[in-house]
Amino acid sequence: MNMPLIAQAVRWVRALLLIGLPLAPLHALADTVTVATAATLRYAMDELSARFEKATGHTVRAVYGASGQFYSQIRQGAPFDVFMAADLEFPQKLVDDRVVPGPVIQYAEGRLVLLLPKGRSGADASTLLKADSTLGDLKAAMADGRLSRFAIANPQLAPYGLRAQETLEKAGLWQVIQPKLVLGENISQAAQFVSTGAAQGGLVALSLALAPQLAQATHYVLIDRNQHRPLQQGMVLVRSTEASRAFVAFVQTAQGKAVLRQFGYE
Repeated sequence: MNMPLIAQAVRWVRALLLIGLPLAPLHALADTVTVATAATLRYAMDELSARFEKATGHTVRAVYGASGQFYSQIRQGAPFDVFMAADLEFPQKLVDDRVVPGPVIQYAEGRLVLLLPKGRSGADASTLLKADSTLGDLKAAMADGRLSRFAIANPQLAPYGLRAQETLEKAGLWQVIQPKLVLGENISQAAQFVSTGAAQGGLVALSLALAPQLAQATHYVLIDRNQHRPLQQGMVLVRSTEASRAFVAFVQTAQGKAVLRQFGYE
Protein backbone atom coordinates (compact mmCIF):
# COMPACT_ATOMS: atom_id res chain seq x y z
CA MET A 1 0.00 0.00 0.00
CA ASN A 2 1.35 3.42 -0.97
CA MET A 3 1.25 5.37 2.32
CA PRO A 4 2.34 8.74 0.84
CA LEU A 5 -0.53 8.61 -1.63
CA ILE A 6 -3.00 7.84 1.15
CA ALA A 7 -1.67 10.71 3.26
CA GLN A 8 -1.95 13.08 0.32
CA ALA A 9 -5.56 11.97 -0.31
CA VAL A 10 -6.45 12.61 3.32
CA ARG A 11 -4.99 16.13 3.05
CA TRP A 12 -7.08 16.79 -0.06
CA VAL A 13 -10.27 15.62 1.66
CA ARG A 14 -9.55 17.88 4.63
CA ALA A 15 -8.91 20.80 2.31
CA LEU A 16 -12.17 20.23 0.47
CA LEU A 17 -14.09 20.09 3.76
CA LEU A 18 -12.52 23.33 4.90
CA ILE A 19 -13.43 24.98 1.61
CA GLY A 20 -17.02 23.82 2.03
CA LEU A 21 -17.48 25.08 5.58
CA PRO A 22 -18.06 28.76 4.75
CA LEU A 23 -20.81 27.82 2.32
CA ALA A 24 -23.35 27.19 5.10
CA PRO A 25 -22.40 29.16 8.23
CA LEU A 26 -26.05 29.91 9.04
CA HIS A 27 -26.97 26.25 9.41
CA ALA A 28 -23.83 25.52 11.40
CA LEU A 29 -24.71 28.24 13.93
CA ALA A 30 -28.50 27.89 13.90
CA ASP A 31 -30.14 27.10 17.22
CA THR A 32 -33.60 26.77 18.75
CA VAL A 33 -34.99 29.35 21.17
CA THR A 34 -37.74 28.15 23.51
CA VAL A 35 -40.17 30.93 24.40
CA ALA A 36 -42.65 30.77 27.27
CA THR A 37 -45.42 32.72 25.55
CA ALA A 38 -48.53 34.36 27.02
CA ALA A 39 -51.61 32.87 25.39
CA THR A 40 -52.65 36.30 24.10
CA LEU A 41 -49.77 35.98 21.60
CA ARG A 42 -50.86 32.64 20.17
CA TYR A 43 -51.56 33.87 16.63
CA ALA A 44 -49.15 36.81 16.51
CA MET A 45 -46.36 34.43 17.50
CA ASP A 46 -46.84 32.33 14.37
CA GLU A 47 -45.99 35.33 12.21
CA LEU A 48 -43.21 36.56 14.49
CA SER A 49 -41.57 33.14 14.49
CA ALA A 50 -41.74 32.76 10.72
CA ARG A 51 -40.13 36.15 10.11
CA PHE A 52 -37.49 35.60 12.78
CA GLU A 53 -36.55 32.21 11.39
CA LYS A 54 -36.26 33.62 7.87
CA ALA A 55 -34.09 36.51 9.05
CA THR A 56 -31.73 34.59 11.35
CA GLY A 57 -31.86 30.87 10.60
CA HIS A 58 -32.71 30.17 14.24
CA THR A 59 -35.96 28.37 15.01
CA VAL A 60 -38.58 29.18 17.64
CA ARG A 61 -40.33 26.71 19.91
CA ALA A 62 -43.27 28.57 21.46
CA VAL A 63 -44.99 27.15 24.55
CA TYR A 64 -48.34 28.83 25.31
CA GLY A 65 -50.00 29.31 28.67
CA ALA A 66 -50.87 31.71 31.48
CA SER A 67 -48.17 34.12 32.61
CA GLY A 68 -48.68 33.15 36.25
CA GLN A 69 -48.05 29.50 35.46
CA PHE A 70 -44.86 30.32 33.56
CA TYR A 71 -43.68 32.51 36.44
CA SER A 72 -43.94 29.54 38.81
CA GLN A 73 -42.34 27.13 36.33
CA ILE A 74 -39.36 29.40 35.68
CA ARG A 75 -38.80 29.79 39.41
CA GLN A 76 -38.61 25.99 39.55
CA GLY A 77 -36.03 25.84 36.77
CA ALA A 78 -38.15 25.22 33.66
CA PRO A 79 -35.88 25.19 30.58
CA PHE A 80 -37.17 28.30 28.80
CA ASP A 81 -34.91 30.78 27.03
CA VAL A 82 -37.29 33.77 26.87
CA PHE A 83 -40.41 34.69 28.85
CA MET A 84 -42.98 36.81 26.98
CA ALA A 85 -45.59 37.68 29.60
CA ALA A 86 -48.96 39.38 29.32
CA ASP A 87 -47.90 41.95 31.92
CA LEU A 88 -44.77 43.52 33.41
CA GLU A 89 -45.31 42.23 36.95
CA PHE A 90 -44.54 38.53 36.54
CA PRO A 91 -41.22 38.98 34.69
CA GLN A 92 -40.26 41.81 37.06
CA LYS A 93 -40.82 39.51 40.05
CA LEU A 94 -38.33 37.07 38.52
CA VAL A 95 -35.78 39.87 38.22
CA ASP A 96 -36.47 41.20 41.73
CA ASP A 97 -36.04 37.70 43.18
CA ARG A 98 -32.81 37.26 41.17
CA VAL A 99 -34.15 34.25 39.31
CA VAL A 100 -33.23 35.95 36.01
CA PRO A 101 -30.84 38.87 35.49
CA GLY A 102 -33.16 41.25 33.60
CA PRO A 103 -33.93 43.83 32.47
CA VAL A 104 -37.64 43.49 31.68
CA ILE A 105 -38.44 44.95 28.26
CA GLN A 106 -41.94 46.19 27.45
CA TYR A 107 -42.70 44.95 23.96
CA ALA A 108 -46.38 45.90 23.58
CA GLU A 109 -49.58 47.11 25.19
CA GLY A 110 -52.69 44.98 24.73
CA ARG A 111 -56.39 45.77 24.62
CA LEU A 112 -59.38 43.98 26.08
CA VAL A 113 -62.56 43.26 24.12
CA LEU A 114 -66.04 41.93 24.78
CA LEU A 115 -66.13 38.84 22.57
CA LEU A 116 -69.48 37.53 21.35
CA PRO A 117 -70.53 34.58 19.16
CA LYS A 118 -71.78 35.51 15.71
CA GLY A 119 -75.54 35.28 15.22
CA ARG A 120 -77.12 32.03 14.20
CA SER A 121 -80.53 31.44 12.69
CA GLY A 122 -83.29 29.53 14.44
CA ALA A 123 -84.04 29.12 18.11
CA ASP A 124 -80.43 29.73 19.17
CA ALA A 125 -80.51 33.30 17.88
CA SER A 126 -82.71 34.53 20.72
CA THR A 127 -80.13 33.48 23.32
CA LEU A 128 -77.32 35.56 21.83
CA LEU A 129 -76.22 39.03 22.79
CA LYS A 130 -76.39 41.59 20.00
CA ALA A 131 -73.28 42.37 17.96
CA ASP A 132 -73.12 45.89 19.42
CA SER A 133 -73.68 44.80 23.02
CA THR A 134 -71.78 46.67 25.72
CA LEU A 135 -70.93 46.01 29.35
CA GLY A 136 -74.14 47.79 30.23
CA ASP A 137 -76.13 45.14 28.35
CA LEU A 138 -74.70 42.24 30.35
CA LYS A 139 -76.85 42.77 33.44
CA ALA A 140 -80.06 42.79 31.38
CA ALA A 141 -78.86 39.72 29.50
CA MET A 142 -78.33 37.87 32.76
CA ALA A 143 -81.75 38.88 34.01
CA ASP A 144 -83.61 37.61 30.92
CA GLY A 145 -81.60 34.42 30.59
CA ARG A 146 -79.59 35.27 27.49
CA LEU A 147 -76.38 35.16 29.49
CA SER A 148 -75.87 32.03 31.54
CA ARG A 149 -72.14 31.51 30.95
CA PHE A 150 -69.51 34.25 30.63
CA ALA A 151 -65.84 33.51 29.98
CA ILE A 152 -62.71 35.16 31.33
CA ALA A 153 -59.23 33.84 32.05
CA ASN A 154 -58.41 32.88 35.62
CA PRO A 155 -57.55 36.21 37.31
CA GLN A 156 -55.04 34.51 39.61
CA LEU A 157 -52.96 33.22 36.70
CA ALA A 158 -53.63 35.43 33.69
CA PRO A 159 -53.14 39.22 33.55
CA TYR A 160 -55.98 39.54 31.02
CA GLY A 161 -58.22 37.69 33.44
CA LEU A 162 -57.29 40.11 36.21
CA ARG A 163 -58.00 43.08 33.94
CA ALA A 164 -61.33 41.50 33.02
CA GLN A 165 -62.18 41.31 36.73
CA GLU A 166 -61.22 44.97 37.15
CA THR A 167 -63.42 45.90 34.20
CA LEU A 168 -66.42 44.05 35.58
CA GLU A 169 -65.87 45.53 39.03
CA LYS A 170 -65.75 49.06 37.64
CA ALA A 171 -68.97 48.39 35.70
CA GLY A 172 -70.65 47.14 38.91
CA LEU A 173 -71.08 43.64 37.47
CA TRP A 174 -68.52 41.54 39.30
CA GLN A 175 -70.71 40.33 42.15
CA VAL A 176 -73.71 39.45 39.98
CA ILE A 177 -71.75 37.81 37.17
CA GLN A 178 -69.53 35.55 39.29
CA PRO A 179 -72.05 32.64 39.35
CA LYS A 180 -72.07 32.75 35.54
CA LEU A 181 -68.29 32.76 35.06
CA VAL A 182 -66.45 30.09 33.11
CA LEU A 183 -62.75 30.45 33.88
CA GLY A 184 -60.16 29.56 31.26
CA GLU A 185 -56.70 28.44 32.33
CA ASN A 186 -55.47 31.20 30.04
CA ILE A 187 -56.94 33.88 27.80
CA SER A 188 -56.83 31.65 24.71
CA GLN A 189 -59.04 29.04 26.38
CA ALA A 190 -61.48 31.76 27.47
CA ALA A 191 -61.76 32.90 23.84
CA GLN A 192 -62.29 29.30 22.76
CA PHE A 193 -65.23 28.99 25.17
CA VAL A 194 -66.95 31.85 23.32
CA SER A 195 -66.08 30.71 19.79
CA THR A 196 -67.40 27.18 20.43
CA GLY A 197 -70.60 28.34 22.15
CA ALA A 198 -69.60 27.10 25.59
CA ALA A 199 -70.13 30.70 26.76
CA GLN A 200 -72.45 33.43 25.45
CA GLY A 201 -69.77 36.06 25.81
CA GLY A 202 -66.43 36.85 27.38
CA LEU A 203 -63.68 39.38 27.97
CA VAL A 204 -60.57 38.44 26.03
CA ALA A 205 -57.56 39.90 24.23
CA LEU A 206 -58.01 41.93 21.04
CA SER A 207 -55.04 40.04 19.58
CA LEU A 208 -57.08 36.83 19.69
CA ALA A 209 -60.30 38.40 18.41
CA LEU A 210 -58.47 39.65 15.30
CA ALA A 211 -57.17 36.21 14.34
CA PRO A 212 -58.97 34.67 11.34
CA GLN A 213 -59.58 31.49 13.33
CA LEU A 214 -61.79 33.39 15.80
CA ALA A 215 -63.13 36.09 13.47
CA GLN A 216 -65.11 33.47 11.54
CA ALA A 217 -67.18 32.57 14.60
CA THR A 218 -67.16 35.73 16.73
CA HIS A 219 -67.32 39.49 16.73
CA TYR A 220 -66.02 41.91 19.33
CA VAL A 221 -66.57 45.28 20.99
CA LEU A 222 -63.46 47.15 22.16
CA ILE A 223 -63.38 47.91 25.89
CA ASP A 224 -62.48 51.46 26.92
CA ARG A 225 -58.89 51.38 28.20
CA ASN A 226 -59.97 53.46 31.21
CA GLN A 227 -62.02 50.50 32.51
CA HIS A 228 -58.89 48.75 33.82
CA ARG A 229 -55.19 49.17 34.46
CA PRO A 230 -53.00 49.20 31.33
CA LEU A 231 -52.15 45.84 29.76
CA GLN A 232 -48.43 46.51 29.39
CA GLN A 233 -46.65 43.34 28.33
CA GLY A 234 -43.02 42.56 29.08
CA MET A 235 -40.38 40.02 28.13
CA VAL A 236 -37.16 38.93 29.77
CA LEU A 237 -34.23 36.66 28.96
CA VAL A 238 -34.29 33.51 31.06
CA ARG A 239 -31.24 31.88 29.47
CA SER A 240 -28.82 34.00 27.48
CA THR A 241 -27.80 32.36 24.20
CA GLU A 242 -27.10 33.73 20.76
CA ALA A 243 -30.55 32.61 19.60
CA SER A 244 -32.45 33.97 22.62
CA ARG A 245 -30.68 37.35 22.44
CA ALA A 246 -31.40 37.51 18.70
CA PHE A 247 -35.10 36.80 19.30
CA VAL A 248 -35.50 39.50 21.95
CA ALA A 249 -33.77 41.97 19.63
CA PHE A 250 -35.95 40.96 16.67
CA VAL A 251 -39.21 41.58 18.55
CA GLN A 252 -38.07 45.19 19.02
CA THR A 253 -37.24 45.79 15.35
CA ALA A 254 -39.56 47.59 12.94
CA GLN A 255 -40.49 44.21 11.45
CA GLY A 256 -41.33 42.72 14.84
CA LYS A 257 -43.38 45.76 15.88
CA ALA A 258 -45.30 45.65 12.59
CA VAL A 259 -46.43 42.09 13.35
CA LEU A 260 -47.59 43.10 16.82
CA ARG A 261 -49.56 46.06 15.43
CA GLN A 262 -51.16 43.72 12.92
CA PHE A 263 -52.64 41.77 15.85
CA GLY A 264 -53.95 44.81 17.71
CA TYR A 265 -51.06 45.63 20.00
CA GLU A 266 -49.93 49.18 20.61
